[in-house]
Amino acid sequence: MRLAPNNKISGGKILSHRTPKGSNRIKTALRQAANAIGNLKDTHLSNFFRKIAFKKGRQVAVSATARKLAVIIWNMVTKKQAYKPSTEYLFLDQKRKMGLVKRIKKQINKFDIKPEDLGFSTS
Repeated sequence: MRLAPNNKISGGKILSHRTPKGSNRIKTALRQAANAIGNLKDTHLSNFFRKIAFKKGRQVAVSATARKLAVIIWNMVTKKQAYKPSTEYLFLDQKRKMGLVKRIKKQINKFDIKPEDLGFSTS
């Protein structure tokens, strides 16, 4: 559908990573849907769209979201399952924070630390 980057690599050197030119009806429909998703308030895909748009611009975000839509549709058709968006879309920095919180909680339980030991009063 010409939505994914065409990675040309020779000898370990990246020669090109541009999305190929060309158009078809499915690509146009998915890009229009992705553009509409960019105008939504707070959904799984609109958060993804805004993250990409902030980093690389709206046109790149439209292409990336259109590709994501194509992958979602493909998986729905081939696996015959309804689409279940993840309840929370975690980005790399959020995943690191979640890991840190889990590690701290594990250490608190390991050393049996109580809130009183840390100077917190429970009243």
